[in-house]
Amino acid sequence: MSKQPEHDLPTQQAYRASLLWFPDGDSDQIQFEADGLLVTERGDDGVARIAAIGPYALLHAAHAQVACTDWRGRWLAPGFVDLHIHYAQTDVIASPADGLLPWLNHYTFPQETRFADPAHAREVAQFYFDELMRHGVTTALTFATAHVASVDAFFEQAQQRQLRMIGGRVLQDRHSPDGLRDRSAEQSLLETESLIQKWHGVDRLGYAITPRFAPTSSPKQLHGAGLLAQQHSSVWVQTHVAENADEIRWVAELFPQARSYLDVYENVGLLRERSVLAHCLHLDANDRDLMAERGAAAAVCPTSNLFLDSGFFHFQEAQAHRVLHGLASDVGGGTSFSPFHTMHAAYTVGRQSVGRDGHSLSAQHLWWLHTAGAAKALGLAGVCGNLAVGCEADFVVLNPQATPLLARRTVAADSLDEQLFAMIVLGDDRLVERTVVNGRPGA
Repeated sequence: MSKQPEHDLPTQQAYRASLLWFPDGDSDQIQFEADGLLVTERGDDGVARIAAIGPYALLHAAHAQVACTDWRGRWLAPGFVDLHIHYAQTDVIASPADGLLPWLNHYTFPQETRFADPAHAREVAQFYFDELMRHGVTTALTFATAHVASVDAFFEQAQQRQLRMIGGRVLQDRHSPDGLRDRSAEQSLLETESLIQKWHGVDRLGYAITPRFAPTSSPKQLHGAGLLAQQHSSVWVQTHVAENADEIRWVAELFPQARSYLDVYENVGLLRERSVLAHCLHLDANDRDLMAERGAAAAVCPTSNLFLDSGFFHFQEAQAHRVLHGLASDVGGGTSFSPFHTMHAAYTVGRQSVGRDGHSLSAQHLWWLHTAGAAKALGLAGVCGNLAVGCEADFVVLNPQATPLLARRTVAADSLDEQLFAMIVLGDDRLVERTVVNGRPGA
């Protein structure tokens, strides 16, 4: 990927297009400006941020001297935020299996052992980021593997592209195959500490302490991870919880003293703000209250949960208990890098809620869950996932005419919500005409 030299970039840039954003990132109330102006300004730190947004007629005069790109006919929207994804499982996507644990053993673990090779890790990381950019994903909370080389490859590629990305080395010192199983809990934690020092807070990168899931970490490793989380309060924690019935039974056998699967993480200090737990399908009211109290977030992975027949996320219960949550692709258990496919699956899951009449998630709420709402779940509200003033200038250029059917449906739509819903149901990577990263239109 070619990069324009920093000194050649203008301090300010403007774009005329239709604009979609969340004026209050804490809520899903969306604002749309059919003929809008977006102005970005690059700071001394090299980061471009939104300086102004609103109607073109009102803002043009004040920014008349700023070079303006005319993208009328296109929509500018926040870059998508993926709350849970495995870059090392890029080549596992679309692998059939009878459930989570067989899928891990037959496909995932053998693929992940290959990431001990730095060249392989680098090649997959390059492809992974190409895919994210094609689909408009500008921030992702990402699992690497148990190999330092996999983490370095991930961060090196993200840094070259000036992306805001979060990732971490997977911790797994038991119940794992040769080539993935950590030599010792001590060594895995020392490597994690070293990687935090090397990458966390460098440019727009963040580190996540990453136990794979409770069964593959010894109590000693989990306690050590909890201590690291206490010592480094600004890093993230990512893991899995309550995804699958067989997995839950296994956790109960391994940790008989814990009240629940979630309680395993609570007991070792891994539940806190900036903790993101994937799936959270089979939680009770006490679990949800605990997550809300600790400020931990749920990464909702609807395509993965449907593919592996794991269950349905209860959006109404999460909202009722004030549990932070957002959407995630969970590639490679997830079936697509596309945020539109993920939002569509989330709508389907909401309608299929077990034991109730179903819950229709509005298009604007689904969009919020994959942008500003996901950023809020990460503790990055006002930083990414939005086009409000002060947010970093990561956004997508959408073409509502990208396919004949999409063009026909969006033109016929009677409301903004109908247009957004049509994009969710009918959209894919063709809808994303361009992804702008850190204010660079050529990204």
